[in-house]
Amino acid sequence: MSEAGIIIQTIIKGIIVLAVIASIAGFATYVERKILGFMHRRLGPMYVGPFGLLQALADVVKLFMKEDIIPQNSVRIIFLTAPLISVTAVFTAFAAVPMFSDFTIAGYTVHPIISDINVGILFVLGVSSASMYAPLLAGMSSANKWSLLGGARVVVQLLSFEVITALSILAPIMLVGSLSLIDINNFQNNGIFDWLVWKQPVAFILFLIAGFAETNRTPFDLLEQESEIVSGYITEYSGMRWALFFLGEYSSMMLISLLVSIMFFGGFNSFWVIPGGAMILLKVLFFMFFFMWARGAWPHVRPDQLMWLCWKVLMPIALLNILITGLVLL
Repeated sequence: MSEAGIIIQTIIKGIIVLAVIASIAGFATYVERKILGFMHRRLGPMYVGPFGLLQALADVVKLFMKEDIIPQNSVRIIFLTAPLISVTAVFTAFAAVPMFSDFTIAGYTVHPIISDINVGILFVLGVSSASMYAPLLAGMSSANKWSLLGGARVVVQLLSFEVITALSILAPIMLVGSLSLIDINNFQNNGIFDWLVWKQPVAFILFLIAGFAETNRTPFDLLEQESEIVSGYITEYSGMRWALFFLGEYSSMMLISLLVSIMFFGGFNSFWVIPGGAMILLKVLFFMFFFMWARGAWPHVRPDQLMWLCWKVLMPIALLNILITGLVLL
């Protein structure tokens, strides 16, 4: 294929991924409210469309029409840019994530990955971690001390759990011998008993806990808690800029679900009579449901409890897991 053809194909893939991820993330807000309503013995959205199915669309219309308020004493450029960083970092991370296996249309083989690079997992973690600057800059640029405190929480929580994320994936990478997400997926293609979750259960648990913390999900949603009168770093935002932060959060939840499915649960390999595309979809939906389930079932933790868990519990376990894996491989 010519260079121009590769560029056009990449642009088309990027537009499709952007549209699909944004649509699913928007609809996930409706699904989460229905799941939480069921768990809390209430109905959730019911009035807009049958069973409230059009509630997400109504929310988008409302947010588009709301006034975009900019505080008088804020740092205007940074205040306006921060929400864009949140979604840009997450969507860029999807570029190196394989969605499902290759397929053929009219004799042409389609590779469902925007950019197949041999250090895919490092690219994904590195780019997605840049989203930390969004709430940090939002809090620092707002003319509000509560927003500033919310930004400080970002530095403490996200930087701490990025260490756990990096350490948790080292042991599986040692087993696979590659940083490519496609290689990690192919390493588990001989059936359910080859899934890395059986060989690295500790790494899976550590990665999932860190995923909850880095996506600002209950019980680790210390960056912006709905139980507070103010909303942390997002206090001064309104309209679509407010929505962009939540679009980034739900997109990050999808990214973590996809990474967990690929790295520990066989990825997009087929299982029995179920094709690989259906398998990866089922796995991602399950882990997204798990994120929502945890929100309805678990209380918040205190910041000091979170840091104690990170540095005094999870980090020693991650280092011990790497040491044991290395000894086994030797």
